[in-house]
Amino acid sequence: MDDLYRAIADPTRRAILDELVQRDGQSLFEICGRLVMKHGISSSRQAISQHLEVLEAAGLVTVEREGRYKFHWFHGEPLEAITRRWPAGAKRRSDR
Repeated sequence: MDDLYRAIADPTRRAILDELVQRDGQSLFEICGRLVMKHGISSSRQAISQHLEVLEAAGLVTVEREGRYKFHWFHGEPLEAITRRWPAGAKRRSDR
């Protein structure tokens, strides 16, 4: 669970996840282009690749290799664990 929180704590990684939710199965080149155009994030491909590795380690991104290219897919199941841990409908102390 710590890997998950660390992964989503970074704004660049959240932007990467947003892009994969909007258009799944992107290459590193595509992700970098969308980050620049839509978010103004102009990190190097190496830096974005490192962010993707963190997201993959947290289980939020899966990777499929096709020839020379790697395609990245959003995997939201780990985020569902957060909502199971702290349900939105839980009563607050002040509500009791």
